[in-house]
Amino acid sequence: MSNLSFKAKPIRAALALSLAAALPASAMFATPPAEAAAGDLDKAVGALRAISTMKADFIQTDRNGQSVAGVMTLKRPGKIRFEYDKSVPMLVVSNGKSMYLVDYEVKQVQRWPISNSPLGALLDPSRDVKKYGKLLPTSHPDVISVEVRDTKHPEYGVITLIFSRDGAAPGGLQLTHWVALDSQNNRTTVRLRNQRYGVAVADSAFTFKDPRKTSRRPR
Repeated sequence: MSNLSFKAKPIRAALALSLAAALPASAMFATPPAEAAAGDLDKAVGALRAISTMKADFIQTDRNGQSVAGVMTLKRPGKIRFEYDKSVPMLVVSNGKSMYLVDYEVKQVQRWPISNSPLGALLDPSRDVKKYGKLLPTSHPDVISVEVRDTKHPEYGVITLIFSRDGAAPGGLQLTHWVALDSQNNRTTVRLRNQRYGVAVADSAFTFKDPRKTSRRPR
C-alpha cells in the first residue's frame, strides 16, 4: 500500500508482502511482570480468536513513507481483503488458503500460501499465535504489543500486533495496527480505524476478477 498518488511499481512487492504497522516509540520501555505478560498474551490470543468478521478503514505506509488508504475486510478463518482507493489498481485478497496480489494495471496475479505471509498470524487457523508469539515491553498499561515469528521458518517474516484495551472490542482488546517484516526486509505500516465487528460478510467478498484473461471467471 503506497502513496495516495501511487505510481510506485518498485514498492508493489513490499505493499503486499509486508502489510505492516510501525510500533509507537512510546511502547519501547518498561518490561511488564511475568504474570501480567502471560495474562496479556492469553488476552491477545483470545481477542484474535473472538473476531468472527471485521471491517476497518486502513492507511498503509511503506518504509519510504509512501501511503495509501483503503478498506480492510476480515472473516475468520483465513479470509481477508485489502481494497485500495480507486487511484490504486491493485487488490490483496485471501480466500482462506492462498493470498493473492492482483495488479490490474499490468494484468498480473501473484499467489502464495497464507502461512508464508507475516499475516499468517492473523489468518492461518493452524498458526499457534501463543506458541510463536511473545509480548514486547510497552510503557502504557493499556497498550499490548505481541511479536509473532516462527524461528524455524524465518522466510515467513515477522509481524507485531498492537492492541489497545477496549471493553467494546472482542476479548476486550482492539487491534489498532500491526508491523510486518517480510523475508526481504520489506516493512510497511498498516493502521486501522473505524473498526466494525460482527458485520455480515459474504464469502464472495474474497474472490477477484482475474485480469490475466478476461474470459476467466472470478477466483
